[in-house]
Amino acid sequence: MCGRYYVDEETAREIWKIVGKVDEQLKIEGPGRDIHPTEPAPVIVGRGEGLAMAWQRWGYPGFAGSKVVFNARAESVMEKRMFREGIRRHRLVVPGAWFYEWNRNKEKITFRREDSPVLFMAGFCSRFEDGNRFVILTTQANDSMKGTHDRMPLILEKEQLEDWVLDEKSVERILAQRPALLEKRADYEQQTLF
Repeated sequence: MCGRYYVDEETAREIWKIVGKVDEQLKIEGPGRDIHPTEPAPVIVGRGEGLAMAWQRWGYPGFAGSKVVFNARAESVMEKRMFREGIRRHRLVVPGAWFYEWNRNKEKITFRREDSPVLFMAGFCSRFEDGNRFVILTTQANDSMKGTHDRMPLILEKEQLEDWVLDEKSVERILAQRPALLEKRADYEQQTLF
């Protein structure tokens, strides 16, 4: 679930509003592109008493050469040894304009906020030999996702960003919340007669 998302100029502007500046790399890399697992992406992290922008690679290395691990389940993340340190001490926010999911017919569906040009996905990171890497938390699908997938990213409200990143007491409450409904768009979606 959540294997690709999109970062655009509005995402960069929103990061700037939240952290007060945008890293030069975001200007060079250029918004307006899909982010895939294993690629570096802009994230919002805690720095001191506030929020800052950083670049991190999406996905933890898999076990024994297996594929990358790029999502973690909100319901069980605190119990998993692989994620325990990251979720407790290194929470972050993954901003994006929208994310994609594919339905059973392999049709690409876009999900975005109706009330905002940017959505904020809850995540966390850990340090590896090649630097910090992050994963995106997923939760049970709400009504806007059902029919496409049974999981979706844990979407944060803008006013929750500091609580998620900086306040350890807010973590369990946020992990249990239901994300806001999202707008669903598809270039083409096969309709069934039955």
